[in-house]
Amino acid sequence: MKQMIGGSLIASSVVDGVHVHNGLTQIQMHHKAATGEEVPQSLLLTSRQQYNLPEDAIVFCNFNQLYKIDPPTLDMWIEILKRVPRSVLWLLRFPFHGEAHVHKYCADRDIDTKRIVFSHVAAKEEHVRRGQLADVCLDTPLCNGHTTGMDILWTGTPMVTMPLETLASRVASSQLYALGVPELVAENREDYVNIAVKLGTDKNYLSAIRAKVWKARTTSTLFNVKQYCMDMETLLHVMWRRYEEGRPIDHITQGAVQVDF
Repeated sequence: MKQMIGGSLIASSVVDGVHVHNGLTQIQMHHKAATGEEVPQSLLLTSRQQYNLPEDAIVFCNFNQLYKIDPPTLDMWIEILKRVPRSVLWLLRFPFHGEAHVHKYCADRDIDTKRIVFSHVAAKEEHVRRGQLADVCLDTPLCNGHTTGMDILWTGTPMVTMPLETLASRVASSQLYALGVPELVAENREDYVNIAVKLGTDKNYLSAIRAKVWKARTTSTLFNVKQYCMDMETLLHVMWRRYEEGRPIDHITQGAVQVDF
């Protein structure tokens, strides 16, 4: 078991009659278990050691493609790392050659590159499963995590974002409002950094937010596909009625949550 935790190629073991598989060497074939739709019949072991992440550190993550990380965003992340002792930033080699550029950018700003941990892009099941190893996800404000945002929130990991002006830069804030955690939506760069630092330095607050996110997965509307479809149908009916009545095009807020951000 210790060898499996450390990332060994040992594929499986049996503990008290339960089959435990190494999450790095065996992909769960029944993908419904990864989404929580069904209870798995065996366990997939997932540990920080398997991804070279320190056990006693605060792990900030972002699993987007690296093109979404512009210099102002990386500067915010660097400030967060400097203000949160023993924290690391977990990114993907997405693309592979981006790793060296990110390391150089951080090293030039006095960040030890050992604190920037890269992993390979993984299959969907592993990608979602390993997200639970992170403490906090730091969203990319310029172009948010869309599917990756949903993936990380499903694992119960809180995500900090800062909405800008385009649709692509406001998706994550919509996800967080739907989830019922508006306290994770920053008003500006300073607020973004402060929210992340509070999560990284206040263990009780982090635990409370993680518990809130975990519970909200099944109680909020964010992952409620049936409710989403009903809301979409309502909007389409409203749009058609406005057209039939000859009313001008305008913002539609009927049935929507009014949020100013």
